Amino acid sequence: MRRRRRTEQDEKVIPTKDEIRIIIENAPETHRAMFIVAIFTGMRISELRSLTWDAVDLDRGVIQVRQRADETCEIGKPKSRAGYRDIPMAPKVKSALTEWQAEGPASPQNLVFPNGAGKVQNYANIYNRVFRPILIANGVVDADGKPKFAIHALRHAAASLFIEQGWNPKKIQTLLGHASITMTMVVYGHLFENAEQDAGMFEKLEQDLLAA
Repeated sequence: MRRRRRTEQDEKVIPTKDEIRIIIENAPETHRAMFIVAIFTGMRISELRSLTWDAVDLDRGVIQVRQRADETCEIGKPKSRAGYRDIPMAPKVKSALTEWQAEGPASPQNLVFPNGAGKVQNYANIYNRVFRPILIANGVVDADGKPKFAIHALRHAAASLFIEQGWNPKKIQTLLGHASITMTMVVYGHLFENAEQDAGMFEKLEQDLLAA
């Protein structure tokens, strides 16, 4: 049987704000900056693993996404044209990257988040040695005691924060690097729903009509 391709919809578990704070506060120094960038930019872990310092403009406060690292740690181009994008930094991202630039390990490839040898980090190592232990140690688990979500959930957390700020879907599509607005709405459309706001819209509609 042909294996179905996994999509973002398959693992759409969105961390709560308390869980996001737990991750930031309990992440080791080796990975705190990486997780902060993930949470506030929505970058994919593959993009973070391949990010280089020449794509980080601390003066302008912008991160340029131009490449990704695959499962074998090979760096290549984004999967689609939409993957090429510039993402503004939140103050916390800029602060974390500024500190990390001075303290992080050297890398022949100029990687922002290299492993101890200066090479591209393996996803499994980040999850099993860093991310998973954080969740288990702090009770962020499901009914079976397993981690409640994977690293990709940080991207979902970012999307939910963008939507909560009232940013329009097209801007969010661009920031996340989705190939189409349809993908953004399929994955996150339900987060745009607000029953109270909708009721207010219909109330205004009625008032505007009957006042005529």
